[in-house]
Amino acid sequence: MKRLLVICDDLWHPAEIVKQGFGYLADEKYTFDFVCDAKDILTSEMLSEYPMIFICKGNSINAANQNPWFEQGVTEVCPKELRDYVEKGGILVALHAGSAVHPDWFEEPKFKAPAQDYVDLIGCRFLGHPPRCAVTYSVVNPEHPIMDGVEDFTERDEHYQLDVTAEFVTTLFESSSETGGAGLPAGFLHVVGNGRVVVLTPGHNLAVWKNPNFQRILKNVMQYYLEQEE
Repeated sequence: MKRLLVICDDLWHPAEIVKQGFGYLADEKYTFDFVCDAKDILTSEMLSEYPMIFICKGNSINAANQNPWFEQGVTEVCPKELRDYVEKGGILVALHAGSAVHPDWFEEPKFKAPAQDYVDLIGCRFLGHPPRCAVTYSVVNPEHPIMDGVEDFTERDEHYQLDVTAEFVTTLFESSSETGGAGLPAGFLHVVGNGRVVVLTPGHNLAVWKNPNFQRILKNVMQYYLEQEE
């Protein structure tokens, strides 16, 4: 059984939803370890124990403390350590709130610089989202293994708007809503060293996690990267 790491819990994205969501995915192949206070718990040695890491929170310590998670000279695992993990072959999945970072939110260099490093790593910056609404997720790359068996689906969600900054990405699916626009990047991946970064924007509400197509995407991500060499 493979142990995978889930980093979660911020004010707008409580750990309870993420933990329940991953509960739908647990089986005889995978088990999940959850860390909420990433600033004080994570170390590079700890990261190396996991073949895949899911980041399901924004740049804050936890739901009760909105101070930045990434702080130069204080936080042991900052984006540079996350990049080192990926470059050595790790898989990093920025799931929903994991993509909600923008360096312009911070003025102090000790916060702004690592936020920029994180944007550079995941390959996108967060622009915002309209109020929760019906969001349609449309498959645009049906030949990719991560999209195997996935059909277009619509759920009430936060319609994330991202500015993709990575030079070369493989787009998997897009999102559309009446208030948020059409054809927005919602699922993509890119290469970082010997590893991969996957960005998936759905997942604010538990109903999304219950959707079989969203579950299929997550299971395909794990299968594609963790089982293809077995």
